Amino acid sequence: MARRVYARRYSQAVFSIALERKELDRWQSDLKKIAQLGQDAAFIALVENPKVSFEKKAKILSKLLGDINPLALNLVYLLATRGGLSMVGDIAEEYQRLLDSYRGIEQAEVITAVPLDAQERQKLEEHLGKVVGKKVVLKSSVDPSLIGGMIARVGGKLLDGSTNSRLMALKKELAGGGVK
Repeated sequence: MARRVYARRYSQAVFSIALERKELDRWQSDLKKIAQLGQDAAFIALVENPKVSFEKKAKILSKLLGDINPLALNLVYLLATRGGLSMVGDIAEEYQRLLDSYRGIEQAEVITAVPLDAQERQKLEEHLGKVVGKKVVLKSSVDPSLIGGMIARVGGKLLDGSTNSRLMALKKELAGGGVK
């Protein structure tokens, strides 16, 4: 939980800098590049090892990251010295959420029993967009245990229209209702 809080603070600071300097897209791509490095556990262990000198870490990081924003590189150095490089993926994710919100876009996670085709995705994006009053971008996944229907998370709201949840509600109603 604390990790998410720190990631949110870092991403808000980064977003403020990017907005002030009008470098929103550059920061987005730099954070994605950094996040890819953050997925390698062996690399993280090396960079967060206190026995490795900062100069050596900085040399490795600047070589691997290549041409990125100097402030983004400073962020990486800061995270590496504080042992927080492993949370760079969370920072990039939160930055993306802030950027989307700034641009009037809402991310929606949708879980369905079967994969959605392009036309169904578009209709669902439009429908959910009307519900939240923003442009919606879907991130979909498949869970066959739903039996049918879907579960959507949009703007902090959970919309559960799955067959599984309806059956559970019916079961509860039948078990608790009794005959009158």
